[in-house]
Amino acid sequence: MLGIHGDNVPMNTERPAFVWTIAGSDSGGGAGIQADLATIQDLGCHGCSVITTVTAQSSVAVTLVEPVSAAMLMAQLTTLLSDLPPKAIKIGLLADQTQVALLADWIASFKIHYPFVPVIVDPVMVASCGDALAVDNCQDIKSAAKSALDFKPFKGLIELITPNVLELGRLTHSDVSTKAQFAAAALALSQSLDCSVLAKGGDVSFGSTDILDDTHAQTHDNTYAQTQANVHVIALDSNGWDLELAEDYLVCRQVRASSELHQNGRFWLASQRVNTRHNHGSGCTLSSAIATVLAQGFVLQDAVVVAKAYVSQGLSAAIGLGQGPGPLARTGWPNNLSRYAKINLCDGNFISYQLNQHLDVGNDLVATVLSATDQATAQVRIASTPPQNILSHCFKVLDAELGVYPVVSDLTMLESLLAAGVKTVQLRIKTDISELTTTTAPAESDLGKSALGRCESGKSKSGEPELIGSELEAQIQTAIALGKHFNAQLFINDHWQLAIKYHAFGVHLGQEDLAVTDLAAIQAAGLALGISSHSYFELLLAHQYSPSYIALGHIFPTTTKQMPSAPQGLAKLKHYVALLQGHYPLVAIGGIDLTNLAKVKATGVGNIAVVRAITKAKEPVAAFAELSQAWEQCSLSEELAVKHELDAKHE
Repeated sequence: MLGIHGDNVPMNTERPAFVWTIAGSDSGGGAGIQADLATIQDLGCHGCSVITTVTAQSSVAVTLVEPVSAAMLMAQLTTLLSDLPPKAIKIGLLADQTQVALLADWIASFKIHYPFVPVIVDPVMVASCGDALAVDNCQDIKSAAKSALDFKPFKGLIELITPNVLELGRLTHSDVSTKAQFAAAALALSQSLDCSVLAKGGDVSFGSTDILDDTHAQTHDNTYAQTQANVHVIALDSNGWDLELAEDYLVCRQVRASSELHQNGRFWLASQRVNTRHNHGSGCTLSSAIATVLAQGFVLQDAVVVAKAYVSQGLSAAIGLGQGPGPLARTGWPNNLSRYAKINLCDGNFISYQLNQHLDVGNDLVATVLSATDQATAQVRIASTPPQNILSHCFKVLDAELGVYPVVSDLTMLESLLAAGVKTVQLRIKTDISELTTTTAPAESDLGKSALGRCESGKSKSGEPELIGSELEAQIQTAIALGKHFNAQLFINDHWQLAIKYHAFGVHLGQEDLAVTDLAAIQAAGLALGISSHSYFELLLAHQYSPSYIALGHIFPTTTKQMPSAPQGLAKLKHYVALLQGHYPLVAIGGIDLTNLAKVKATGVGNIAVVRAITKAKEPVAAFAELSQAWEQCSLSEELAVKHELDAKHE
């Protein structure tokens, strides 16, 4: 049976997640409900529709907009919910303020029973051809467009709103001409609606004049020609915009299941601008793609970057159908790394997180662990320097796959593994003095945790932090010497200064460590770098530092620590591998042992990091040997399966 794109891939027989689109019908098929349903199916879910408005629309004009009755709107919602409850909801065109109020009341009731179902709002006000859509019970399109709908009834009920530059200005009643004003308005909207905001700057080149001042005179044909001719280049450059890029501003507000570092962060997401006139339905596609990715268990930041990549590749492959702009192409889940946005962290996210959430600025820990110089360096780096510009060259490229990659905290165990022939290993020493004398295994979920956070938890009975000095240094020095003696790739977790001092093979860092670590010094010293990631968003951040490998986790539940997010699972791991395979060695980590090793291998990941499966074993060396043999057998089985498939095709 053929797959969705006509290849000979077996159809997925698992029941897909249900995604609702509450929006208007586009009779031309390029936007609205039609675009949403095509996107939802293309990204692997089942779409259900609640139609708010019927439009007489083509690729060049909107001639009539007619809302459905309140009774019909409510009947659709009630009927669907009784049989096909959603995993995510996208809301698009709402015809008038009455529909806003009705829908807000319904969502409030819905959230009582389904509190964790995300609701995404795309505040559609203008069609791609420049015609107004929200009619506010008025047939005069131009006058209707002057009064934007009030979305305040949705306050506290939605997870994300996705205005473009014109909609953002109207919703906040503010001037958004400059990049700074655009960001400030997005933050204000987030606060007023108590939700995250994705302010879309992709059409900012149209924003130097208000297209609604003359809704019919300035069509997308006109704006495309103006962009190509660089009509507004000087003005937009002076306002801080780069016309070569499509820049969106993401304001996160208490994002559920996200890491603490990012759940309230602010980020610029920059993609290469796709110069095409065939962009009909791009906003609808983006918001419905976000909802669809969320429905499959990804966090909001992940959904945004995947959806943005999906739109980018859809624009690149779009073709014209009618006389006006054509719709986006439906190209499947985006696995081309070049389509993903560059992420620039803003507004001192990291420093605010560390100092406000974890540390008392007045205590000695700031002086000893995060010095004034470190703070200043991190602040400048986070606030003004994109990660991809910090380093001019990538870190050391690993000569071979890591295979089974043990993570240990005990020197005796480390030496026994090295003596048995282990060629890649990580030393993760806890920072509490009392823990250094034990052989307790490091928490698998702690592998990327910041040294600052661990230092804070390691306190004496008096409550003061117990910091490691000469004992820590001696153990790391000994470990590095052992690694060299056995010609192994030894990675030191967190303690990068000591790793540089004693010439370790490499350093492993968590996301929180990146801002306060001198990455250029690590690179100059010739050390390899591994970075932890727990989501699409974090692996993209890791990618921007060009590390030696990227760790993906946690894959399965762990018993060592309660995590803010659910385990990534095999389906997500497969997506991550599809995106990054061929770019980096990838290491799956978290709860991996003999019982699930084969399933992990089936995702295509090349390496696994193991903690408890070795450190908790009665005979760690024997456990490593057994795991390595099983991993190699999986590789052999995979090779034989590929060979059999190739042979079958040539018969």
